[in-house]
Amino acid sequence: MQVKELGHLVLYVRDLSVSAHFYRDVLGWRPILDGTSAQMPFPAAAFNSPGGRTHHELLLIEVGPQAAPLPAGRRVGMYHFGLKIGTSDDELREALASLKSHGVNVVGATDHGMTHSLYITDPDGNEIELYVDVPGVDWNDPGLWAEPTLRPLRL
Repeated sequence: MQVKELGHLVLYVRDLSVSAHFYRDVLGWRPILDGTSAQMPFPAAAFNSPGGRTHHELLLIEVGPQAAPLPAGRRVGMYHFGLKIGTSDDELREALASLKSHGVNVVGATDHGMTHSLYITDPDGNEIELYVDVPGVDWNDPGLWAEPTLRPLRL
């Protein structure tokens, strides 16, 4: 067996309408199923990126306000997921301005040497990396991984 690509993410969320607004209106995902369909046996919303490369790339399933919050700090489970948002720091600057205008929690900005990244959290505390690749980087260079760059990103 060989994995061909990452297919989709599924996230449990407290409030489907709040999370759907975030992923649709703030991050720009294209809705496929908006959560109002009576055809679904549980509250859920499905999305694709604008390229629409597959049946769905993100599924949100509502679990309600009583759901336990994500524990803070180091824990087993997902740390974050990354979304490539463009090819230049100008696009990161535009994204940062948009995120701030929507009141999104920005938790970091890092120059990794091979990527420039903003880190945010969604309404349920899931961390998301929004990044651009640094042009001209040799991705096959083992030194990128052996001695990673971690500098504050100045936008």
